[in-house]
Amino acid sequence: MTNSIDELEDADCIFIIGSNTTEAHPLIATRIIRAKEKGAKLIVADPRTIQLSYYADVNVHQKLGTDVALINGIMHVILSEGWEDKEYVASRTEGFEELKKTVSKYDPKTVSGITSIREEDIRKIAELYSRSKKSSLVYAMGITQHTTGVDNVKSLANLAMLCGKVGIESGGVNPLRGQNNVQGACDMGGLPNVYSGYQAVGDENSANKFEEAWKAPLSRKPGMTIMEMFSGAEEGKIKAVYIMGENPMVSDPNLGHVEHALKSLQFIVVQDMFLTETAQLADVVLPGSSFAEKDGTFTNTERKVQRVRKAIEPMGESKPDWQIVCELSGAMGYPMTYSSPSEIMDEIARLTPSYGGISYDRLEGNGLQWPCLNKEHPGTKFLHKEKFTRGLGLFSPIEHKPPAELSDDEFPFLLTTGRSFVHYHTGTMTRNSPSLASEMEEGYVEIHPEDAERLGIGKEMVKVVSRRGTINIRAKITSRVEKWIVFIPFHFVEAAANVLTNDALDPIAKIPEYKVCAVRIEKLN
Repeated sequence: MTNSIDELEDADCIFIIGSNTTEAHPLIATRIIRAKEKGAKLIVADPRTIQLSYYADVNVHQKLGTDVALINGIMHVILSEGWEDKEYVASRTEGFEELKKTVSKYDPKTVSGITSIREEDIRKIAELYSRSKKSSLVYAMGITQHTTGVDNVKSLANLAMLCGKVGIESGGVNPLRGQNNVQGACDMGGLPNVYSGYQAVGDENSANKFEEAWKAPLSRKPGMTIMEMFSGAEEGKIKAVYIMGENPMVSDPNLGHVEHALKSLQFIVVQDMFLTETAQLADVVLPGSSFAEKDGTFTNTERKVQRVRKAIEPMGESKPDWQIVCELSGAMGYPMTYSSPSEIMDEIARLTPSYGGISYDRLEGNGLQWPCLNKEHPGTKFLHKEKFTRGLGLFSPIEHKPPAELSDDEFPFLLTTGRSFVHYHTGTMTRNSPSLASEMEEGYVEIHPEDAERLGIGKEMVKVVSRRGTINIRAKITSRVEKWIVFIPFHFVEAAANVLTNDALDPIAKIPEYKVCAVRIEKLN
């Protein structure tokens, strides 16, 4: 997030797109509801009706995969009415004329035809967002998990800069991360092309710095993303994998392809708390420990680094993940002699400029938000206050592109996937909780009442089929989805939505298109 969670409460306008916030990020949703109670205008754009839809001043349901067209249409109205922040655009951005030329083609009538959103709603969104003093954009995986995910994010950045909403309190562009420490994992180099702090592996100065610190030669070539690794396994380019705290046999798209790739490997190591569906395929399972059994830090969605303190000793033969990695590294010939997580954090601070002022003694209170550049730095509440990291903010002209797979006569429905309020990710933990498991015991497919009537379907088990696979799942008849759209939560391995989903990738970020694929629905009898 460019801004902080608490700032949402004081926003004048909040535009939520591609985020089912109350179910996936309920604590953040409470701030949004408080802002609404204080008088903030609320805009919700989501293909489904979500809980926040009932609080919204403007609530719209765009067709799946049409976010760029919608955002361009909003900017078209803003420019036509002269509502852009002219001073901000002139002093803090570049590329405006190219953006203006692209956006000129996306008039409300054209965009309405692409998105199915009424012209008057496009105009109202443009007015509320641009005319409010403090407007905040909030999005999640409904924006990113597309073959146009990078385009979607750039489009939101375009909108925020056009209206001068970046670098102000209670404004900004605010992605809500999918797990509690996914921000920290990325910050620490859990991406194939960077070291910690997003220092590029191909940058000679960065590589030299890490080589000197670690006393080891390092490649300048970026590694593979997860989906590229699975393809590499099928092609015989990858012989073994080491999977930590991840369950791709439920979480990744086109599970038939994932299973075939994993079974093509010569050796699999899984490090986890539970014997997950992925761990069941492993040659070796290393027992990791839970958050309550180890010391460390989490970095949350607002860039805040927070201490995690051990409450109990690791159970059974389990160990903290850092100790397992150190012991394994030593067995493979590279000694790692860290004595504690605190010592590791000190190394992070030495090698990572954005974490440069962070140490365990400074995290005793409420944590620190990076960038925190030195021991005297207080942390950063919101980003880009006076200038962007690159100097001027760059507008990116983006054209609408359809999803990789559209409905047709054979597969007339479009499927989108997501989370429920009860379960978390692949259900590895929540489905082992008796109280949570009893709250929602099985998966379901949401079907619009008119579609269900046409198919002769009631609350019964049905077959959902895509070009990649078939699942049997209970039908849930609801107006939360639009006609010809169905929704399945992905937590349930026995009715795994990702058997169906498309593994087509965004060409830049390599993120799969979880949010759109074509399916058909069949009665079982």
